[in-house]
Amino acid sequence: MTIREFKMPDVGEGLTEAEILKWFVQPGDTVTDGQVVCEVETAKAAVELPIPFDGVVHALLFEEGTTVDVGQVIISVQTGPAGEAAAAEVPATVTAAAPAAAPAPAQAEEPAAAARQPVLVGYGVSQASTKRRPRKAAGDVAAQNGTAAPAVVPAQPAAAQNGTAAPAAVGGARALAKPPVRKLAKDLGIDLATVVPTGDGGVVTREDVHAAAAAAIAPQVAAPAAAAPAPVQAPAEVSSQAAPAQTGRETRIPVKGVRKVSAQAMVGSAFTAPHVTEFITFDVTRTMKLVQELKEDPDLAGLRINPLLLIAKAVLVAIRRNPDVNASWDEAAQEIVLKHYVNLGIAAATPRGLIVPNIKDAHAKTLRELSESLSDLVATARDGKTSPADMQNGTLTLTNVGVFGVDTGTPILNPGESAILAVGAIKLQPWVHKGKVKPRQVTTLALSFDHRLIDGELGSRFLADIAAVLEHPRRLVTWA
Repeated sequence: MTIREFKMPDVGEGLTEAEILKWFVQPGDTVTDGQVVCEVETAKAAVELPIPFDGVVHALLFEEGTTVDVGQVIISVQTGPAGEAAAAEVPATVTAAAPAAAPAPAQAEEPAAAARQPVLVGYGVSQASTKRRPRKAAGDVAAQNGTAAPAVVPAQPAAAQNGTAAPAAVGGARALAKPPVRKLAKDLGIDLATVVPTGDGGVVTREDVHAAAAAAIAPQVAAPAAAAPAPVQAPAEVSSQAAPAQTGRETRIPVKGVRKVSAQAMVGSAFTAPHVTEFITFDVTRTMKLVQELKEDPDLAGLRINPLLLIAKAVLVAIRRNPDVNASWDEAAQEIVLKHYVNLGIAAATPRGLIVPNIKDAHAKTLRELSESLSDLVATARDGKTSPADMQNGTLTLTNVGVFGVDTGTPILNPGESAILAVGAIKLQPWVHKGKVKPRQVTTLALSFDHRLIDGELGSRFLADIAAVLEHPRRLVTWA
């Protein structure tokens, strides 16, 4: 029998962790090469992970809702002729701290898995690159790399992780933890020397710190909460439940996944690119009439026709007239990079946070193709299936705050892009039209741009051209 391990991959984004959202298999299930076994959420998007070999699931090493570092084993699979027979002996439940019980026999068979072939971007990382150097204590080295029978090998790390001895006393060594985990412990007021480690090689994980924090406040909560679960399950529970407030006066929600990377991107953008925002308020009555006419056009039957579609088309026409706005700043080379393509970003609010997928080569699309791309983008974002590739290499973004009844705003640039256009609510307002005050459909656009790339004159011309197209939509044809 051979037990092979599947580690959390880097899906090509240079990310360091991902949260397990859902398992699609259970211990004892048969899996085949390329079969999706779980869905994880990185800081970019939700991603499905396929298993790179055939076999029978031996153990799931983390529960749903657990954040796992890239390179950690998340599932072990029995391969070879003995796989089917061994399935009957596999536990039927997911264990949050399974690395203490299951990985040891898997590690004993690790050389057999060395020939793993990449089947997803980010696979194929050498085993040495994802394994921490063994601790100097001989007992720990033996526990990690020993070749004793599976029934004996788990006993050594189990003693180190769940025994009565304090972790700091193992070999007199300083508690092992990554810098983010050390910072978390400091923020929560937890002494790492008192934390029971469950990571490979006696490494303290963030779940261990959360478990210690939960144990410290347990006496203050109601009796049901005070009856804390076993240390094996506590880390996953704290992680997946987002550590709700214990006093009833506050709720603390860990910042992770899409929301975490969005926050980091906004801070980075706001303090890197010098923002300038300009506004323009104008009459879009003719555009709204055109939207209604296009909805009734049999040639466009089945397409999603709305004001955002024509606004996107107007932006593309304005970029054609002002190509210098479609650029990026290369800090390392000290160069302005002009883009001869437009990857048009559309800001989308999802249950996991704000994401900005983009329509590739939007400048080359017809109105029909642009409508289809917008519909696909919205549907994919709503389902949480937007891939990291869909959010890369954007050049300029649209954000429609008008759907919330907001008149306008001062949007922050998506990192690496030159401008972002906020579309305000379209409202019936009194407006001077042909010398008389009449009710007209009016909106306000706000354009934020990187002043390193776009000066005031260029930004003003660009925004004025967008408004001019939407005031007189025939310019979609005459200016194209």
